[in-house]
Amino acid sequence: MRASMLWRVSRPIRSRSKPPGFILPCQPALAERPPSGPDWLRENKFDGYRVIARKDGEQVRLWSRTTSDYSKAVTRIRDALAALPVDSAVIDGEAVVLRPDNSCDFEALRSRQGQAEAILVAYDLMVDDGQDVRPEPLEARRKRLAKLLSRKSKALRDGIQLSDAITGDGAAIFRHACGLGLEGIVSKRIGSRYVSGRTRAWLKTKNPDFERR
Repeated sequence: MRASMLWRVSRPIRSRSKPPGFILPCQPALAERPPSGPDWLRENKFDGYRVIARKDGEQVRLWSRTTSDYSKAVTRIRDALAALPVDSAVIDGEAVVLRPDNSCDFEALRSRQGQAEAILVAYDLMVDDGQDVRPEPLEARRKRLAKLLSRKSKALRDGIQLSDAITGDGAAIFRHACGLGLEGIVSKRIGSRYVSGRTRAWLKTKNPDFERR
């Protein structure tokens, strides 16, 4: 199979056998408007491909949410994951190709070169040094993730980027994201645990004027 075809998935996840170590990711519910109030963290939504990244010793595996294996295609992310200063970890994030202005080049992901250059925007941690941290609250998992990614290895620094968590008025944050031409935002309830599958603890609000480029 060509690297440029790796992103294409023809069968739903229920028809695939899950590979050992794969964890079904959390999927945000769609919301017309972002929720209000101080009980939410907001993150910009990146236009890329969802990746579940797993390291076990020297073995590194990268999957789509439908279990397609990306490990041989996204080499920059693979090298960064191998550089993590732990024996085992599972990170949830988005594989993206960023332009100099930090906008996402979605079409680049369809090429072999673009896949090799993609970085991982990491926004959650499921396993930390062998410990299942999904029952921990969102803010505790993010703190762990930030610490894990703080190592100054060049491969790690160049290949994995921590997603910014934004606090404040959801409507204002959403307007700002739309003004920047982003795909939208995801609001995540503070204190929530990591749950596989669809959940309203994560709410995705899409920019109605978003244009992929």
